[in-house]
Amino acid sequence: MYFLTDEEKKQLLRGYLPKSRELGVNEELRGWNWHRPPLSPIYDLKLALYEVANSYCPSNRDLYLRRVDGLKPAPNVAMIRGKAFHETLVQVLVRAKRTIYEKGVTNYQDIIRALSEPFQPDLRPYRNQLTKSDFEDLQKKAITIAAFESSRIIARIQEILVKQPYIGEDSLVSLAIPVVAEQKLDGSFLGLSANLSADAFTFSEPMILDLKFGEPKKFHRLTTTGYALVMEAVYEFPVNLGCIVYADFKDDRLLIKKDIHIIDDELRQWFIEERDEKMRMVYEEIDPSLAEKCYDTCPCYSACHG
Repeated sequence: MYFLTDEEKKQLLRGYLPKSRELGVNEELRGWNWHRPPLSPIYDLKLALYEVANSYCPSNRDLYLRRVDGLKPAPNVAMIRGKAFHETLVQVLVRAKRTIYEKGVTNYQDIIRALSEPFQPDLRPYRNQLTKSDFEDLQKKAITIAAFESSRIIARIQEILVKQPYIGEDSLVSLAIPVVAEQKLDGSFLGLSANLSADAFTFSEPMILDLKFGEPKKFHRLTTTGYALVMEAVYEFPVNLGCIVYADFKDDRLLIKKDIHIIDDELRQWFIEERDEKMRMVYEEIDPSLAEKCYDTCPCYSACHG
């Protein structure tokens, strides 16, 4: 899912990359300036990145209930599905990398055979969180994701091997699967959690990737923006691009759309404003009151409406 198609690569190389380099970013909005305003945190408080980036609750009262009132709501079905599907993808990527290292390039046919075997994602932790029908649906779709991603990886491995007769295992992994899944980051420089985990990161051209299952939302770009700022703060190199990977199902088919975007001044400023506003709400214990419109599946719905 994280691999770009030929069309997307062309769009990236001929469009987004040159534009991002020409556009430029205000120096004060680069993550490495975390010690100066406006990036330096106003409050002595740490927020998870998703707490800053998510705005599913229009008034952000869900954050108030969790951080101030200590509410621990159970995740809804959509949240469980998203987590399970993401873990499935990680399992597939890690299995592929491990197989290459264990089998070795000289036994490339063993690599292909191993990756061609049907992969059964480990979904046992979710069995008791879902109804029987929901869990069966989860299993079916997770297997579809695993089969799709495995086939993509096999094709990439074969394409590289026919071109590179002297390639080693480490190089093959970096070229065929150029993605770090669940990249761990310390966001404390920016008033964020010290234990952040980006869905994926590609080093070929520094780009943050985030996987979503559900309808696209404008605020989804705040997630990639937040991780870009943290990457800049930790490693001190520019991260100008983000990509939201939207996955959905139509019957038994997996559908994928990608929102590649430039992490510009506007997005960076928006993230900083969201962080400061939510920090203030939690630090000063300001109840934002009920949202004008709540969705029925909100994990905090019963706490707000009784």
